Amino acid sequence: MLQRLDTGPRMSEAVVHGQTVYLAGQVADDTTLDVAGQTREVLASIDSLLERVGSDKKHILQATVYLADIATFKDMNSAWDAWVAQGHTPARATVEAKLAAPEYKVEIVVVAALA
Repeated sequence: MLQRLDTGPRMSEAVVHGQTVYLAGQVADDTTLDVAGQTREVLASIDSLLERVGSDKKHILQATVYLADIATFKDMNSAWDAWVAQGHTPARATVEAKLAAPEYKVEIVVVAALA
């Protein structure tokens, strides 16, 4: 089985192959928010996309967090820690990176299993 959601000219927001879900990098719509606020918005987008394909945050296998400024690591983690399903934490990497637009403070990519 191969399913694509919200397919555009360059990417799909989500791709399901077999029992694995791949999400495109998620960024906040409200770029006026601080990094914790943007992180909360991104995590809500991840929840929504996973729900649409029949999964949830307890099934996230791996997450990669890209921060425009690694000095905001603690603030991003405050939002992440309030959201992540304890006992179901994924493998995760966090790196500093120049994001697609300067107003983005955080971008998160996840790979999950179907529920």
